[in-house]
Parts: sequence; structure tokens; C-alpha cells
Amino acid sequence: MYETPTHGPAMPLADRRLLVSYDRYTAAQKTVDTLSDAGFPVQELAIVGTDLRTEEKVTGRLTNGRAALTGAVSGGVFGLVVGLFLGLFTTTSTSFVALVLWSILWGAIAGAAFGFTSHLFQGGVRDFTSRNSIVAGRYDVLVTAGVWERAQTILQGGLAPADTVVVARPPSAGPVPSTTPEPDGDPTAPQPAPTDGMTAEHEIPAQRKAEDADADAGTQRR
Repeated sequence: MYETPTHGPAMPLADRRLLVSYDRYTAAQKTVDTLSDAGFPVQELAIVGTDLRTEEKVTGRLTNGRAALTGAVSGGVFGLVVGLFLGLFTTTSTSFVALVLWSILWGAIAGAAFGFTSHLFQGGVRDFTSRNSIVAGRYDVLVTAGVWERAQTILQGGLAPADTVVVARPPSAGPVPSTTPEPDGDPTAPQPAPTDGMTAEHEIPAQRKAEDADADAGTQRR
């Protein structure tokens, strides 16, 4: 269990604000370099990785021969260190060189034998080589709240942050045009008076009555 020391006051944490976030550490590092080149106090910055995960990158297939070769290289390096240490107690340069060479040779032989037998006894459980690393899903560049505006001014004043694309703001489309169709011609010209449909309907019976009266008059004359 972690306990805070009681022999002194606790150091207050700095009030940091988010400046910019990236999905790669190299981009966050370039941003800090940009601020450093502009004279910004980089001691006010911090790169914080979140969503940590372990990534294992497979580098190749592992066979008995490759396991022996890898063991020989490791054993040779170990033999070189031992030979250099033991060579300090020799009196002549010839014996020194001979001791170092013999140490490298026997170290390589022992390492090759150990690598071959260890891989052979695994029974093909892990027939590949890999390299492990811890990566983060997001890297946040944090800055002290007192100099946050200064950092923003530097990044937005011509020194663009690393691995970012500046997207231009689209132009304004202006007012929305009206969908109601306007009448053709001059709207101030006088319009013809609308025709009353009832007048036409009353004129037709009046004509028929006049025709009937003329027909009755002709019949009486006969």
C-alpha cells in the first residue's frame, strides 16, 4: 500500500489543461519540439498516454537452427565480457588476445547448445520471434493553465502542430431563397378585373326567354 511521506508537506499537482491530442507519440513529440523552437517554456508541458495496451510484434519464424544461432550470438557476447575481465590479469598481450578469443568461442558454443535444446524441448509451442512494447491509444499534450493561451497562440500563429491537416471553413451560402414563384411581368401593373361566373350563368336563361317569346309571337301572327 502506498503511503504519503509525513516528513514534509505534499507537493500540489500542477493545474494542467489539454492543448492537443494525437494518436501517435511521434506527433506529440513534434508538437513539443515546435513549442521549444518558438522559445516556449517546455517544462510546463507534459505528454500523457491513455488507453495503454501491450503490443507484440511478430518478427519472424523460429526454428531450431535460428534458435541455436540466436543463442550463439548471446553466448559470444557474454564470453567477450568474461574474456575482457579475465584478460586484465594477464601479463602479455598475446595471452590477453588468446583468452578473449577462447572466451568468445566457448561462450558461442554454450549459447548455441542452450538455445537449440531449449527450443527443442518446447515442442513447437512458440515457433516465432516477437518484440513486446507498451503503446497508448491517445497521447495528450498537457500544459499549465497559466501559459495555455500562449501555447495556443504559438501553434495557431504559423507554427502548425505536427501531423495535422488544416481544413478551410466553407463559405457562407447566404440567405435561403424563397420557394414561392413570383408572377411574371411588372407586379405594379393593373390587373384585369376577375369575371363573375354568376353573370354568365344568368345571361343564358335570359336569351332563352327572349327566343321563346319571339317564337310565340310568330305563332299568333299565323
